[in-house]
Amino acid sequence: MPRCCFGSSPPPPLLSSFHGLAPPPPAAPLRRVAAVSAARAGPAMSGPHPSLEVLGGGRDLLLPALTTLDRPYSPFPVVGWNRHVETIFASFFRSLPEVRLRRECLRTSDGGAVALDWVSGDDRSVPPDSPVLILLPGLTGGSGDSYVRHMLLRARSKGWRVVVFNSRGCGDSPVTTPQFYSASFTGDLRQVVAHVGDRYPKANLYAVGWSLGANILVRYLGEESHTCPLSGAVSLCNPFNLVIADEDFRKGFNNIYDKALARSLREIFKKHLLLFEDMGGEYNITLAANAKTVKEFDEGLTRVSFGFKSADEYYANSSSSDTIKHVCKPLLCIQAANDPIAPARGIPREDIKENPNCLLIVTPKGGHLGWAAGAEAPLGAPWTDPVVMDFLDHLERRVSQPGASLSKDEDRKHDTENLHCLEV
Repeated sequence: MPRCCFGSSPPPPLLSSFHGLAPPPPAAPLRRVAAVSAARAGPAMSGPHPSLEVLGGGRDLLLPALTTLDRPYSPFPVVGWNRHVETIFASFFRSLPEVRLRRECLRTSDGGAVALDWVSGDDRSVPPDSPVLILLPGLTGGSGDSYVRHMLLRARSKGWRVVVFNSRGCGDSPVTTPQFYSASFTGDLRQVVAHVGDRYPKANLYAVGWSLGANILVRYLGEESHTCPLSGAVSLCNPFNLVIADEDFRKGFNNIYDKALARSLREIFKKHLLLFEDMGGEYNITLAANAKTVKEFDEGLTRVSFGFKSADEYYANSSSSDTIKHVCKPLLCIQAANDPIAPARGIPREDIKENPNCLLIVTPKGGHLGWAAGAEAPLGAPWTDPVVMDFLDHLERRVSQPGASLSKDEDRKHDTENLHCLEV
């Protein structure tokens, strides 16, 4: 399967083995953590560099942990000067670290399946109470994508346990029912978090999502709100407002990305075409199988699978910008001002400003999943990785202090009645 800028990738090496929500009761976990840890806090940095836009209701509490933001954002010459060049360069030329993975397949409550890729050997070498990081790749992406691998290795080098959540059909994850996944559907993520929490009950759980994975993650955080079992999360290149993203997706050079993603969706779909052949009703299997754009695929298959009358209605009701106001766990959002796929005008700045649990960083350049800047540019890890890890390490230090949060048993909600594990 051809790799594209925010999608399909070669399978990893394996070992066998959206709608309105009522506002929740107020919660301010960041304030509670800050009150417990204020005496141990390190010196505050002077402030973010003017090249970065930094805002959010959680700015005062979270920003001091991000010590690298006082430096200018300096895109790598030539590569980082044009958003399309940077997006495509990162997709095709960023290094792909070697990681030996062990796959675990989970049977979901509707009979579907998702694949979790764990680092081989971590069960023996990583303590059971080490923090666990769940990674959610972008549309059609998986554990074989370079940006996922770099983040995985950075977290693992810090002593974290890491698992990649490959959605249905992605990263060679099995498809066992006539349903894939969507920007609005958080059910699979909810079951994955519950499963990981049951497997490591003494560990704090965190998540990082990219692109469509970020949209799903932020929707999940908003839906779970103050009962969310995660201790923190990071959203990267989130399209946020899918109506705006769809408008821009079909303009000018963006048509190249649209066609590339549609091709990746078709290839995944055709592998499992027999599951869909007898689908009646509003399904348009021919349109999905021959889709030349993502919207055609969503019109033929996705919107019908998840009960929407049209692709436009699906986009209007699947945006994480609608749920971010309900997020009650620490959330870092990082966007690029020139992202061709996740337009800056779709960022819900006002809701982020008003939410005491959110922090937003917007870099002047970066493209989509590019960020060819920093010490490892242009072939190494993206500029965002050290910032993400500083944020997560900060949260883990704070919530691990005595009295900083509720007990893990009280704070984590388990929902695994219909979840079964399959080793392959």
